[in-house]
Amino acid sequence: MEQENLRQIAETLINLTILEARELGRILKEEHGIKPAVQQAHLNHVPVYEEEVAVQTEFDVIIKSVGSGSKLAVVKLVKELTSLGLREAKELVDSAPAMVREQVSESEARELERQFEEIGVEIEIK
Repeated sequence: MEQENLRQIAETLINLTILEARELGRILKEEHGIKPAVQQAHLNHVPVYEEEVAVQTEFDVIIKSVGSGSKLAVVKLVKELTSLGLREAKELVDSAPAMVREQVSESEARELERQFEEIGVEIEIK
């Protein structure tokens, strides 16, 4: 085989995606009986062109509506969860949809959602 053909083959192999490399491995194994000694070793050097998926780590908790809940209970909970006074907490609840907490962890957002839903408040987590 000519050196130029070998270079083209090498370039093609280097530019394979992970999925293409796996498919090539499957074809070599099933159709030609060639089994790599260590399957993962060659994949560590294959460039990955897949887009990275951003994982959201901070969430905002928003009161969408008071719903069937007691407005007084909602105001008390908002006051307890924020540094707002009674009047400010009432104004926040009255202005729903309104942001209750910003940039909290997922577990904290789920706990807040649970607390609000227990008293009949519709919550949105963004």
